[in-house]
Amino acid sequence: MARSAVPTHRDAASSRTSVAVVVGLIGVALLLRLAAPERIAWVQTFFIVFGSLLIQALPFVLIGAFASAAIEVFVPPNALEKLAQLPRTLQLPAAGLAGMAFPLCECGSVPVARRLAAKGLMPSAAVTFMLAAPVVNPVVIASTFVAYRGRTSLWTMVGGRFLLGLLAAIAVGWVIGGRSKDELLRPRADDAAHDEHVAFGPPEARWRQFFVHMGIDFLFMGRYLVLGATVAGVVQTFLPQAIIGHVAGLPVVSILVMMALAAVLSLCSESDAFIAASFVQFTTSAQLAFLVFGPMVDLKLLAMYTGTFDRRFVRTLVLTAAAVTLVGAMWIGVVAG
Repeated sequence: MARSAVPTHRDAASSRTSVAVVVGLIGVALLLRLAAPERIAWVQTFFIVFGSLLIQALPFVLIGAFASAAIEVFVPPNALEKLAQLPRTLQLPAAGLAGMAFPLCECGSVPVARRLAAKGLMPSAAVTFMLAAPVVNPVVIASTFVAYRGRTSLWTMVGGRFLLGLLAAIAVGWVIGGRSKDELLRPRADDAAHDEHVAFGPPEARWRQFFVHMGIDFLFMGRYLVLGATVAGVVQTFLPQAIIGHVAGLPVVSILVMMALAAVLSLCSESDAFIAASFVQFTTSAQLAFLVFGPMVDLKLLAMYTGTFDRRFVRTLVLTAAAVTLVGAMWIGVVAG
């Protein structure tokens, strides 16, 4: 998996932008909070939703950033390449389940998948790992459990997210079939020289890299959490409940709406369960579709996919993930009653 001994200027710029976005949004929120909220009911409602989502989700964002940074800095680059030694029929399910041991966010799983495919792992297995890891890893499962604790749908959401996420990832890998890495990956000039830049360095340097990566990941994921909490607060506060109830009452439409919302919000999978759980008007199926589809297809991921994979494959990925998520969420909703 890709490593750099020193953070790039792009990383530093991204970090500064993340800080500015998060601080700016929180600053606006504080100003609104001071504007006599006791006389403005909508301000109180907004901050109840916004604040509760941040308080519940931020610890999991921090845990996710910690785990991602630890994998980036301390896990040997060839740790996942052993999957290539398995029989081809076992590589897809094994790659999907490997996500349980590597709690990567969706952004971190894309470069890892590229490296695995470039190093000899069957491309379909590399893609299966890429899609499954952000859904089935223990940090995400724990955050889903906490977000839905106390609800009758708890185990449907936790188990359904794990199983449907794994199934969707394997389905995309199966559709890819035996395509070679040359058919799947877009050429990149630094592929051949990549291994020359991978180095762990002395312990002090590695710990410095760890904290830098953790800080950048936390700020990157945190700004999307703030955005998601803001959108959820606005929807719950301002959108008439009659409209929400009408959309939520349409089985297929409600699932598609929640899938589209997940794609637009581009949340990290460590915190999206708290956003989904706030849409209490929507059915279990719609919330489940939000939690499965978002970590596989969203706006930021589409940009990364386009730069990493062949465009035809990106279309295949989106359509397959959407179809499996829609059908699977509807089926789980029927079974769960």
